[in-house]
Amino acid sequence: MKTKAVRLYGEKDLRLEEFELPAIGENEILAKIVSDSICMSSYKAATQGIKHKRIPNDVANDPIIIGHEFCGEIVEVGGRWADLFNAGDKFSIQPAINYEDGPVGILSAPGYSYRHIGGDSQYVIIPAEVMEQDCLLPFSGEAYYHGSLAEPMSCIVGGFHANYHTTPGSYVHSMGIVEGGAMALLAGVGPMGLGAIDYAMHCDRKPGLLVVTDIDNARLERAASIYTVEEAKANGVELVYVNTAEEGKGIDYLKSLTPKGEGFNDVFVYAPVRPVIEQADKLMAFDGCLNFFAGPTDPEFSATFNFYNVHYAATHVVGTSGGNTDDMIESLKMMEAGKLNPSTMVTHVGGLDAVIETTLNLPNIPGGKKLVYNNVSMPLVALDDLKGMEGELYEGLTKIVEASNGLWSPEAERFLLENAPAI
Repeated sequence: MKTKAVRLYGEKDLRLEEFELPAIGENEILAKIVSDSICMSSYKAATQGIKHKRIPNDVANDPIIIGHEFCGEIVEVGGRWADLFNAGDKFSIQPAINYEDGPVGILSAPGYSYRHIGGDSQYVIIPAEVMEQDCLLPFSGEAYYHGSLAEPMSCIVGGFHANYHTTPGSYVHSMGIVEGGAMALLAGVGPMGLGAIDYAMHCDRKPGLLVVTDIDNARLERAASIYTVEEAKANGVELVYVNTAEEGKGIDYLKSLTPKGEGFNDVFVYAPVRPVIEQADKLMAFDGCLNFFAGPTDPEFSATFNFYNVHYAATHVVGTSGGNTDDMIESLKMMEAGKLNPSTMVTHVGGLDAVIETTLNLPNIPGGKKLVYNNVSMPLVALDDLKGMEGELYEGLTKIVEASNGLWSPEAERFLLENAPAI
């Protein structure tokens, strides 16, 4: 069958093309992709080409389909998997399949390494290794974009699980944040920070105190209107938003918010900014764990760290750059149960024909996640810019988005899929 997809041929060489997919084998599954959210990792892959460790060396002749944060539904199931999956089932995929025999070895991943599977295609062939590694994940949530955002959400979940703490006299690390403890999310009102607030309020291992910082009042106010202090309290979390650019709202003030002013058990850094990291270091309590979540692009990036406290106060640092399959399953199940709403991450929507320009210019486009629908023709549009745009599609979307506090929603997705022109 034919499909339209965005394929990578080399550095900054992305092409939207229509081509023929082969018939599936007994070990494969044919699927329709409905939505994909564009990740900075795709920008890195598209700009680096074969220099990227996940990109095969022969893409100039055998291009790969980009995109790895996708959700869709199964169309046809090969015989080997007929007892496990059915046509019509919705699914998401954990792209980190850890398959040693893939096109580039253990680093092989859908959206980077494969000719016939990637998020920015109308139809894909899911190879056997995805199912063999238990990375084809059933999803029964009401919106496809929830399934797309399960992958970035799993990165947040993984960060909470990766933090660890110790007991004096023991060499055993207790994994996870301190339940009922003091947590700080620094630079925490970007798309991933908002997801972390949501998870901290609704997961089964909550902090008692959650302090969220930024230096932009508008962003903080927006976050506070979505994740309110009242809702947090109802879930057993004391939530405090702080603009650290304001006078008197620095390290001493932040520590004063914690029990006995002793500092935070868990500190997450959501921006790769040296002063923010050094502030995090100063905020930790005894046995405090600093999670450097935001990945820098500069391989020489560094910051100072107090090693006196490492030695005498047992402070420590971890870095997380993704979640595993269990983290993604947890994200999907929480979304299905209505405990997580990743809508706060989405700031732009578009169609498959918006993917190339969006991917190659991603660092220059402000906001959060750029969500695309693969069977739709639509330029990338910021949700904030919908109002005033002409046409029944944009006018309808404006009403729906305004009714949901400026957020994307399942209703908005359904309206777009029913009314946007096909590509």
